Amino acid sequence: MMKSRMTAIAGGLLLAVGLLPQASAAMMHHQGMMMDETGMIMNANPDRLPRDCPQISETVELTIRAGHEHAKKFPGKMFAYDQQEWNVKPCAKINITFINDDHVRHQMMIHGLPGYLYPEGMLHLELFGHGQLKASMILPSRKKTYLVHCELPQHQEKGMKAQLKVDGGDGDLPSIPGLTEPVRADVYPVNWSRQHIGTLLFCLLVGSVVPFLFRKWIR
Repeated sequence: MMKSRMTAIAGGLLLAVGLLPQASAAMMHHQGMMMDETGMIMNANPDRLPRDCPQISETVELTIRAGHEHAKKFPGKMFAYDQQEWNVKPCAKINITFINDDHVRHQMMIHGLPGYLYPEGMLHLELFGHGQLKASMILPSRKKTYLVHCELPQHQEKGMKAQLKVDGGDGDLPSIPGLTEPVRADVYPVNWSRQHIGTLLFCLLVGSVVPFLFRKWIR
């Protein structure tokens, strides 16, 4: 009796485990959102034309990488995209490959898009760690500069910000690393107390005397 009951329980567990992938797959597509264990895509648009576009003007293959490695060229920044600006024609279709080179979450969000095509005016790609996602979008004909950034706390402030221009854009956005001046520049003040000055002088003295004594000693 006990053996048959254990067999039934084990069979039930195996059935439940077998059904989990199906349930997970069923949840992946929901109101413009696609999600799995690696990341999320929201509001991709591979085929719907904006109202002001009679046809697609060009198809652009765009690879955008995100991570700490790309911020090394910007002093004081922690994260960045590998490029900070892209320029496309009006009514262009963009096939985006978003690559996360880190093992922490990064996003690539484009804001200011028409709400009738992109809910909340946004395209959203997010990777929960190292990996890549692919999504497409079609831009309107309006001459405009769109914000591209990561909305995770402090990631934009630490350098993960760029701009996408249609037909040259309608201006530059502030605080784009390497391109435009920051709204508020980083300041690293030093409190020059007597203790700090004394420590600095001591280090300079040691750094000057010790090599001289060492050379004299080895002779």
